[in-house]
Amino acid sequence: MRIDILTLFPEMFHNVLGESMLKIAREKELVSFHLHNIRDYSNDKHRCVDDKPYGGGAGMVMKPEPVFNAVEAVELLDDAASTKILLTPQGETFNQGIADDLSKKTRLMIICGRYEGFDERIRSGIDALEISIGDYVLTGGEIPAMVLIDSISRLVPGVLGGEDSLQDESFVNRMLEYPQYTRPAEFRGMKVPEVLKSGHHSKIEEWRTENAILRTQERRPDLLKDKTE
Repeated sequence: MRIDILTLFPEMFHNVLGESMLKIAREKELVSFHLHNIRDYSNDKHRCVDDKPYGGGAGMVMKPEPVFNAVEAVELLDDAASTKILLTPQGETFNQGIADDLSKKTRLMIICGRYEGFDERIRSGIDALEISIGDYVLTGGEIPAMVLIDSISRLVPGVLGGEDSLQDESFVNRMLEYPQYTRPAEFRGMKVPEVLKSGHHSKIEEWRTENAILRTQERRPDLLKDKTE
């Protein structure tokens, strides 16, 4: 998979993309990351990418020209057509299902907004998915982009190594994951459930299923409701 990231602040990504699982994904050549500074595509000699909103109001709006220029130029850098993503509070709320769908794509182009957002002509003129990571406001789209990149990349086959590790995670089957334990068997009076130490695989699986359902009922009953509809 190739992921192109269009941003005003490419330096923000260097540590994130160079550590842990994303570093492994890159070293295995399973996912490649390409950073592009939108300012480099401005027609303005001062590399201006924003301007005051028509009609007045606070803040600045990202101009269409640099974004269109960047998208069109970056698209030509690879033969594979990209699935484009605009990060905006007005987009569809990101979830595990969307992450799974996007992990099957050959190429993604993630476009990070800033200031008061995108000029509306960017939305209407670029065929892109609009995605939000939640009902709150951030300074820009860079941190949401990192969330998407991490969530999607780990689902690319081979990145995590053991594919079984993905099957029991929270949200995979519209349920939260069961409680996890490791050594020591007792810590400050809190003990690991005996069944998990029994070696009886069918009973362990039954315990995990029951506790996954119970935890979901207690903490995210909406997931179970969605599952039955």
